[in-house]
Amino acid sequence: MPSPLTAEEVNSKTDPSVSKAYDNETPIDQQFTDLYAIADGLNSSLLTTIRPSIGPVSRSMAVAKRIGPDFLFLANYHSRKFSDLSQDKTVQITFQDSSSQNWISLTGEATTVSNDDPRIKQVYSKGVNAWFGDLGDGVHTGGPEDPRMALIEVKSKYISYWKSERTKLGFAKEVTQASMTGKVAETGVQRELKEADIQRARESGI
Repeated sequence: MPSPLTAEEVNSKTDPSVSKAYDNETPIDQQFTDLYAIADGLNSSLLTTIRPSIGPVSRSMAVAKRIGPDFLFLANYHSRKFSDLSQDKTVQITFQDSSSQNWISLTGEATTVSNDDPRIKQVYSKGVNAWFGDLGDGVHTGGPEDPRMALIEVKSKYISYWKSERTKLGFAKEVTQASMTGKVAETGVQRELKEADIQRARESGI
């Protein structure tokens, strides 16, 4: 149910849509379990790099593999994202599910790996070659041995995410009721996972 906006929230310059949804009570293990469930259900993400003299630059990227709180991407070594990462390893990964309203915003540091990394063959699938093409020279085939085939590994440092707790109908009903009554819609929970939490999850295999 929508909840009332309070004078304290206004006077303290608090965003009620965040404060009323903020969840730091759910056990950390469960928070990571919920995070992984959302990420694993959304194969496509936006990978954002920092380009000198321009700023953040994003592009859609399919996740090749998730390893705990970290992510692997297959990419063409000739693409400009590698030039970006050679100068600034800071990246952001964003997931958005327009159906459920779930989203994830992850900030981390990227490591790029050339074609000799054995994990490329492990995460490669046939459909990847559609984005590389085959030159017909037996080398630039779009396959896992193609020297253009490289890996981007993103180690998470900060994660914020939203987990919906309403069905589509329930979401619409909640927002409509809040709009009509002057209250604040409560449709889910927002959580943040900081670097120390992420490192513990990484080490413990959560």
